[in-house]
Amino acid sequence: MADSAGDRRLHARSIDETTVAERADALCDAALAGDRRALARLLTAVENRTPVAEAALRRLYPLAGRAQLIGITGPPGAGKSTLVAALIAELRHAGRPVAVVAVDPSSPITGGAVLGDRVRMQAYAGDDGVFIRSMASRGHAGGLSSATSAAAAVFDASGFDTVLIETVGTGQSEVEVAATADTTVVVEAPEMGDEIQAIKAGLLEVADLVVVNKGDRPGAHRTAGQLQAMLAGTPREPRPGRPVPKHPDVLVTTAATGEGVPELLTALDRHRAAARGSDVTATRLARAEAQIWAVLSDRLHERARSIEGAPIAAALLGAVAAHELDPYAAADRLLELMAGSAAASARLEERG
Repeated sequence: MADSAGDRRLHARSIDETTVAERADALCDAALAGDRRALARLLTAVENRTPVAEAALRRLYPLAGRAQLIGITGPPGAGKSTLVAALIAELRHAGRPVAVVAVDPSSPITGGAVLGDRVRMQAYAGDDGVFIRSMASRGHAGGLSSATSAAAAVFDASGFDTVLIETVGTGQSEVEVAATADTTVVVEAPEMGDEIQAIKAGLLEVADLVVVNKGDRPGAHRTAGQLQAMLAGTPREPRPGRPVPKHPDVLVTTAATGEGVPELLTALDRHRAAARGSDVTATRLARAEAQIWAVLSDRLHERARSIEGAPIAAALLGAVAAHELDPYAAADRLLELMAGSAAASARLEERG
């Protein structure tokens, strides 16, 4: 009887996997053919981390790797969204397709977000060469959404030459974008003391380009000069165990009028060309490591919540909460339970 039940579970799983694969292939075919609605549905699946999204990414990921992923980060009020809109205009003027992943902060209670970046970029809603996707951070630290890298890969595979990734803009935890983007742009505003905050947050350490936006304000060029002096004074020899310090160019823009934006695009293209050597290998290895660890972390969480010993897991949580057990021992016990559950599943499939 047990074998019969096991056979039914395996058969149901086979049907489910076939259905998921068919839906994923249909979405991929349509998105690659230029169907924007299919692309939107695919991105929704990616953001929700559904089985369809995973099946689609298995097909699309080998097609990615050609686009330039540009991270736009910096403190609130620096004008990141306005600068992104100005870059879109410049790229479209050059006839280049561009996609945007704009990450907005989300409510810790509902998980929803205002998604204000899409509102600011409505001028491009009817342009087939532009696709803007707002994502809620859903509590993910580092200024990004956990689905950001996957969404960028979907855009890349779909033929977008440039993908702009705008972070939440917390000003203190934005360095994760450097592991996602080929080029990281840190946006600062004049006379706000943000250059000191940026150094504290490590933002300047991950910057490939630094942009002082709102260049029409008094003190903009003075701020740029201060940043340039700070960066020039950074030791060029890396400390033991630390990567080689970057020495980014500092540019001044006025995104509201477009002033300085062509020069910024030229600098981005120059960085892209320079990174096609050995540096790109290190950058993409770091991105691959971040992606693998993120997927592994998600799967460990899912498996820990779905193991057959869930009552035991609940008891472990209670023991830690009561300080009767330390969290390290509890984690080790959960790993043992997961390993046992995986072995049991493997034996069931072998019998099937």
